[in-house]
Amino acid sequence: MNKEHIMKGALLCLIASMAWGAMFPVAESAFAHLDPFYFSVIRYSVVSLLLLVFLWIKEGRQALRLEGRGVSLWFFGTMAFTIYNLLVFWGQNQLGTSGVILASVMEALMPMLSVLVLWMYKGQKPQPFTIGCIALALVGCFLVITKGDFRTFLLGGDSLLPVLLILLGVLGWVIYTIGGNHFASWSVLRYSTLSCVLGTGTSLVIVLLLTALDVLHAPSLQSVFSVGYELGFMIGVAGILALLSWNAGVKLLTPINGILFINFVPVTTFLISVWQGYQITMYDAGGTLLIILALISNNLFQRKKLKLAVSGRAASKEASF
Repeated sequence: MNKEHIMKGALLCLIASMAWGAMFPVAESAFAHLDPFYFSVIRYSVVSLLLLVFLWIKEGRQALRLEGRGVSLWFFGTMAFTIYNLLVFWGQNQLGTSGVILASVMEALMPMLSVLVLWMYKGQKPQPFTIGCIALALVGCFLVITKGDFRTFLLGGDSLLPVLLILLGVLGWVIYTIGGNHFASWSVLRYSTLSCVLGTGTSLVIVLLLTALDVLHAPSLQSVFSVGYELGFMIGVAGILALLSWNAGVKLLTPINGILFINFVPVTTFLISVWQGYQITMYDAGGTLLIILALISNNLFQRKKLKLAVSGRAASKEASF
């Protein structure tokens, strides 16, 4: 890995992380005029169409074929573009400004949640040190959630349901990310595009059904146009640019290096929220620092394990000669 690749990969991952960090304050501004469900569906309907065009141009018509894997694509796409987007933004909207902070903090929790999902899904039990890092990260998240009012939260306060919605949404994205391993022979663009189209289709069906049941109300064109700048950012920057930048950056840096940049998500959200007048509490700051500390510590531990494993294989190879 040369210096040029490192710098380019770092810049790409930083762009993606900062875009995702800005995503939550921008969404909060839009929710004053458009509900989270229609906002997400409109956003990813446009993203899906643009990705389809990019895929067709880059890989040709044959890349649009599902190759008998439609069910898997639909499942993983639904986890990301229905479960994640609808639940996270629904929960964020219910919590108000504090939901902006919480959603970004839980985004930074994704690497730790991935370890837990792989443990349950594939039986890959993490090392005790990693388990300790996960526990530290969860403590940090709990501080941000409760703002120190542990009793009210544990007794089922008004914030309990929104927090669970955000957590389930984040788990949906973790499952989607892990699902990409099942499509290793496909390009990142192809997996992203086809899963996005199918997952957004699920969101569209749900939103239309809720509208027919009078649970949701279709927005007017005026309402949609009133959040044009927000939608433009969410589609172009937090959607396509961030997705492609992140995938390209991680490819250059390797996942173990790229994942560290997820720490910039809550940091960016914090800076924007403070600029907008939000008062960051010591629980917000302290909890986020604990999550960042846990992520960095586990990353360093994984690097050490990888280095020892490589050294062990090299030694074994020399001994065989």
